[in-house]
Amino acid sequence: MLESPFNDEYFMKRALEEAQIALEKGEVPIGAVIVIKNKIIARAHNLTERLNDVTAHAEMQAFTMAADYLGAKYLKDCTLYVTVEPCQMCAGASYWTQLDKIVFGAPDKQRGYQHYKTTLHPKTKVVSGVLETECSKLMTDFFKSKR
Repeated sequence: MLESPFNDEYFMKRALEEAQIALEKGEVPIGAVIVIKNKIIARAHNLTERLNDVTAHAEMQAFTMAADYLGAKYLKDCTLYVTVEPCQMCAGASYWTQLDKIVFGAPDKQRGYQHYKTTLHPKTKVVSGVLETECSKLMTDFFKSKR
């Protein structure tokens, strides 16, 4: 029996595509997708510079798109794929969406939700380190270019 091509790596690559779009726009290169039943229902990237809005993180944009797509505020059967560990704000928002799962690539030791011990919804599962090298490199290269 063949393994499904729709696995965590597949969807993280789609999030990396969004991060690349952010990079091309001069945004911090973080991308996110939200998936339900192996279908991407939201694609987003950081828009904080373009919108002049510190809350316009990839995850926040994706939550809004997914809720709009589903016609519901809860994302109970959904998985968020994001290239970098969610910050405290995005993790807090994910709590309210009641996501089933969060998959992130690179940890954020300074601003990530785990650093602040932010609580996720009790039913939310977390997988970290998916395509971590690729996700980390995008961020490292971006900040090196800014120095």
